[in-house]
Amino acid sequence: MQQQLQIIPIPAFKDNYIWLVHNGQHAIIVDPGDAEPVIACLNKLNLTLSTILITHHHSDHIAGVAALIAAYADIKVYAPKLEQYAFPHIAVAEPETIVLSDFNLKLNVLDLPGHTLGHIAYYASENSGKPDAPNDLFCGDTLFGAGCGRLFEGTPTQMLASLQKLAQLPQETQVYCTHEYTLHNISFALSLEPNNRALLARQQTTLALRQQRQPSLPSTIALELASNPFLRCHSSEIQTTLGLRNAPELQVFTRMRAMRNDY
Repeated sequence: MQQQLQIIPIPAFKDNYIWLVHNGQHAIIVDPGDAEPVIACLNKLNLTLSTILITHHHSDHIAGVAALIAAYADIKVYAPKLEQYAFPHIAVAEPETIVLSDFNLKLNVLDLPGHTLGHIAYYASENSGKPDAPNDLFCGDTLFGAGCGRLFEGTPTQMLASLQKLAQLPQETQVYCTHEYTLHNISFALSLEPNNRALLARQQTTLALRQQRQPSLPSTIALELASNPFLRCHSSEIQTTLGLRNAPELQVFTRMRAMRNDY
């Protein structure tokens, strides 16, 4: 009988997480910016790497791919169709579905332009490898804990639409983003919405986790809807703080994203 899937973070660089999904034998790696900690973790857990998922082309998400391909035979690498990669890969885009039979897992590909133009996410909406467990979202640098990615290539219109797409997922969905930015994002959010009780509670919970050197992730869609300012452009308190009462959500989002760049 197949072991239930487990998802664990592999810390990399200053604040990256490389997500490892495994069933006790085979492993999936998401956005391996560095091969060394991945190989060390796979060896420690006696796992065989079979699949790599790439969300976008930035080096801190792909620099370890070539070494992992060299170290493990028969790896399948999935990467965004609208981006270019030097390593062999299967190009995917929405609405394609990836079936990983070793994991009894189906992943829906979601197009999320904004951080980069070709950015995608992988959404496990039929996660039969984890019975009675919530859905899982591997969203790269689009949605962060209490924040969102910078606009390196896309427009505010694109990023807001991408975030609103994620906001429509089931609220229990587990959000696996790739950077430990949550505390700083919460600080910024409180500067905009200081009376948000969910945000204040999240600050205390996150502080406790980080003091114990534990990840603040995964989050959930429900938690992000309650405390992430970039999903709360409708908030009257945020709009008042920005001097944009009753302004269109895109205007509110654009102002917040510009402010966060310098925060």
